[in-house]
Amino acid sequence: MSDQIPEPQRDTAGTETSSTTTVTEKQDLEAAPAPKPQAPAQWGADVPDGGRQAWMVVFGAWCTAFCSFGWINSVGTFQNYYEATLLKNYTASEISWIPSLQIFFLFVMGPVVGKIYDSYGPRYLLVAGSFLHVFGLMMASISTTYYQLLLSQGICSAIGVACIFQPAMTCVGGWFNKNRGAAYGALSSGSSIGGVVFPIMVSRLIQQVGYGWAMRISAFVILFLLILANLTVRSLHKPSPQILTKADLLKPFHEIGMLAVIGGNCLITFGLFIPITYVVVEAIALGMSPSLAQYLLAMLNAASLFGRIFSGIISDKIGRYNVFVIVCTCTGALVLALWIPVSNNAGTIMFAILFGFFSGAYVSLGPALVAQISPPREIGFRTGLLFLFASVPGLTNGPIAGAILASENGVYTGMKIFSGIMILTGTSCVLVARIYQTGWKLMAKF
Repeated sequence: MSDQIPEPQRDTAGTETSSTTTVTEKQDLEAAPAPKPQAPAQWGADVPDGGRQAWMVVFGAWCTAFCSFGWINSVGTFQNYYEATLLKNYTASEISWIPSLQIFFLFVMGPVVGKIYDSYGPRYLLVAGSFLHVFGLMMASISTTYYQLLLSQGICSAIGVACIFQPAMTCVGGWFNKNRGAAYGALSSGSSIGGVVFPIMVSRLIQQVGYGWAMRISAFVILFLLILANLTVRSLHKPSPQILTKADLLKPFHEIGMLAVIGGNCLITFGLFIPITYVVVEAIALGMSPSLAQYLLAMLNAASLFGRIFSGIISDKIGRYNVFVIVCTCTGALVLALWIPVSNNAGTIMFAILFGFFSGAYVSLGPALVAQISPPREIGFRTGLLFLFASVPGLTNGPIAGAILASENGVYTGMKIFSGIMILTGTSCVLVARIYQTGWKLMAKF
């Protein structure tokens, strides 16, 4: 008997044709398992992790950091100038609402900016933010009253800063995986360099050409750098509009690790900006000459440059959470152990340098902490949540510090204690997030 079974088939004309399939072949086909669908590529599998285009994105993000956090890091210069001249009839607490509003809007816009970024990418945000930031500073240059400065510098410029800073930083996370910490450290050095350049530049320009032209020249510098950022910052993958469900929106609030990171960052923000805002004012009150005190913020931010780069590189080797906890603990300890007893120029300068170096990880590693525990398509939104909850302390830390200072008749001790305790408490919350993810493994890289 033949072991072949004829099977009739029809050709294209409709006539039957005979083809044969062996019994053995049919059995083999029936026994063969169905092909398995390929698993989706893991997050980071297609990331270049370097190369010309990736580092051009870092350069563009560096420009936005220079123009955003670099500008805000110079708030102490404006606090001192407004107290001494333009707004001398207002209290320190009232004046501090201007820099506090800048920090507030930088953070509170986070979820909105993050959602727009996740759906449409960075392009529209960078263009709109560049316009608002420059326009706000131009309006501040012709402002003469308190409410005008609140609207121009405290609100308009600050909203622009929010629209340029977060999208550029989030873009960098998409281009890097293993070297993400180093990339974040490199781009955040822009805020340190900006924090060195702007205080010196603004102080000198105010003396030479007046406040109005000092603000205009600063705005032109920012405009030039933001043009470069608009030409170089782009996301790795083409964005596609997406709708986050109610479950997606609430999911981060059901994750202990995410809640601990958000809460920790919020508390650290309460304490971290107080030295940046008041170190110049306090140094002058202690007897430092204004000509020397104007360089304190430059020293602080210059040291922060090295701290951010160092923490970024080391975090890729020993873990981002590990480095963040270590350096922020040192930051809080410096406030309590060095800034409180300081009473001379040498001690103030030493505090500014050390504080700047160790506090650098707050900016360079904060978004990296979120990215490490978040689904890829939610990184923008979750980073926005991090900034949103930091907006409340960003808005109120200056006035709270000013109120403490006023209640103690100009003695800075209570304000310093508040700052140090907030930083250490927030760092403890981030440590909880690390322990939740890794357990009690001291040497775990996370």
